[in-house]
Amino acid sequence: YDGATAAAEAILMCVERKRRKAVISETVHPQVIETIKTYCSCLDIEVVIAPGRDGRTDLRRLEELLEDTTACLLIQQPNYYGQLEDGEEIAALTGGCGAKFIMSCNPISLSVLKTPAEYGADIAVGEGQPLGMPLSFGGPYLGFMASKEKMMRKLPGRIVGETKDAEGRRAFVLTLQAREQHIRREKASSNICSNQALCAMTAAVYLDAMGKKGIVQAATLSMAKAHYLAKRLCELDGFHLVYSGAYFNEFVTTCPKDADVLLEALEQHGILGGYPLSGENKGHILWCATEVNTKEEIDTLIAILKEVAE
Repeated sequence: YDGATAAAEAILMCVERKRRKAVISETVHPQVIETIKTYCSCLDIEVVIAPGRDGRTDLRRLEELLEDTTACLLIQQPNYYGQLEDGEEIAALTGGCGAKFIMSCNPISLSVLKTPAEYGADIAVGEGQPLGMPLSFGGPYLGFMASKEKMMRKLPGRIVGETKDAEGRRAFVLTLQAREQHIRREKASSNICSNQALCAMTAAVYLDAMGKKGIVQAATLSMAKAHYLAKRLCELDGFHLVYSGAYFNEFVTTCPKDADVLLEALEQHGILGGYPLSGENKGHILWCATEVNTKEEIDTLIAILKEVAE
């Protein structure tokens, strides 16, 4: 159960008998889109991709795709290219046709950016890896999900609620179990079975140890480091920002030479560089900086690129 399956399960929550069309922004992570297509391929759910423009969802084209058969719209905030979407406008367009609004988000960014609830989203999903979990060669990670109260009974997986035992002591129990597969079997709202309890505990410990101030500081530092990295990269010949919109801690640049050559040079110096993009963005690099990156590390990266790119 990771961020991609959380997004797919959220779409299943929204599908109704007369609404079986899911619209997904082109600026959502490609692997998330592929996971959703796999989920929907045998469920008579139409998946439609809303085009992007200048690194963000094309609102004009999006409006044309939203209709009375649309079950939901999924966007990512910040999106795959690091750009911030116009959440308020998208929420208004989605609500106008009666569809549900799903927002996939970076949990760390929510301490400094608007939350999905503040944008008017019906469901929030995302990848919990930033919450203290190592990369671990791709997993295991943790998917998270939250919804408006009116959709609670459609949530997948198990829900733990708080109550009191026979002696009046605070207790935690499984609640709303009538939705689940051990009772409803094939008619359950979801059949996802993977147990991410260890990852969830790791995330809980991280959040408690960091506290509200710590999370805000981590987000603020990530944003500052990313903008410093972008500034230094744009000082090099052949590098410039591909998109001009606001971003959190990820951004896309052009590349004066073959991206793989530059990234291999960084790897030889023990630096994991950006991610080479493909398709329309072939030859561009997606960069990211977080609170753990130091100014000295960024300056070293710039020095290596300057030498290799010349």
